[in-house]
Amino acid sequence: MNKSIKIVIVVTVIVIALLGFCIYEKVFVNDKTGGHTSSASKLSSTEGITTALTLEDEIKDNTIWCGTFQLIWNDLKNDLAKQDIVFTPQLKVVENLNKETFTTNDLSEQYFYKKVGSPSIALKNEIEKAIKEKFNETSDILNDFDWENRDPKDYFLYAMLKKEFKFEKAFEELENDKFGNYENVKYFGIKKDSQSDELRNQVGVLYYNSKNDFAIKLKTKQEDEVIFCKNPKGNTFNKIYQNIEKEESKYKGNKRLQEKELLKVPNIKINEKTEFTEIQNKLFLFSNGDKYYIEKALQTIQFELDKTGGKIKSEAGMMADYKSAIMFDEVREFAIDDTFAIFLKEKGKENPYFAGKISDITKFQ
Repeated sequence: MNKSIKIVIVVTVIVIALLGFCIYEKVFVNDKTGGHTSSASKLSSTEGITTALTLEDEIKDNTIWCGTFQLIWNDLKNDLAKQDIVFTPQLKVVENLNKETFTTNDLSEQYFYKKVGSPSIALKNEIEKAIKEKFNETSDILNDFDWENRDPKDYFLYAMLKKEFKFEKAFEELENDKFGNYENVKYFGIKKDSQSDELRNQVGVLYYNSKNDFAIKLKTKQEDEVIFCKNPKGNTFNKIYQNIEKEESKYKGNKRLQEKELLKVPNIKINEKTEFTEIQNKLFLFSNGDKYYIEKALQTIQFELDKTGGKIKSEAGMMADYKSAIMFDEVREFAIDDTFAIFLKEKGKENPYFAGKISDITKFQ
């Protein structure tokens, strides 16, 4: 066999291999997701931070949650499927989502936007216009979904939450200090020698058992309450929050921060984007018998807290594809310098709209 024939054979083999890969990609890979390809950008997240889907999920340290995904799940369940979402086998997290432990009743209307519709470029443009007009915001997730050549019976569900709150008076900036085993952590609060009653009036003591077992509430100019619980008890955010309420109800100590009592709170900065792959590509039924699966489910959570106040922005999007105590006289110390839980809720509302459990503060600053 001469040299030219050998070259032709090698080239032919390479071409056949490439054609075979392309056929495999088209027939097997794309068919798994209904033939749609995704333009999703690489998700940005901090290693070691987990985003919970519900307040009922069992959590570990360095976990966060926001209610936006629960809002679109409620719409999927109630307005589209018109029954509980059931996978086979059923997932515990889906059972928790079906409980609807967070609803629009837990958040004032001016702070969220929701939309459900048939996916199209027109729907994407409508959502972008709406969040610009209502919040002066752009989306961090809409470009991650496939909007073209959709089945008319496909659905897209979307929600955005945005809130900003300020303290009546900015807290004092404290010296960087330790948090557990971590060094050089940024803090704000009230120094022991502070003479400011205005600052102390912004703090409510929910309960105090010791400097390592307490919960406090920071009051804002708006209706938001920032609740901290040091060394929280419970394996879900709901249980932690219920334990806070239980301890608060029986606490008979002083509910006001006194002179010479320290308040030390870490600055917080979160910017997470999560794809919930565990609930994707699993069939479920609408009440009319139609078969669907979740092609993609995304959520972002951006949250910042410092001496002046805080702000939070969260988006959720989901593409559903059609397929046929005792009073103490001691001087107390309220230093959030070890594992803690944080909740944001509107005054007078039943449930919080944001939660976090943090042990490694370096992931959040």
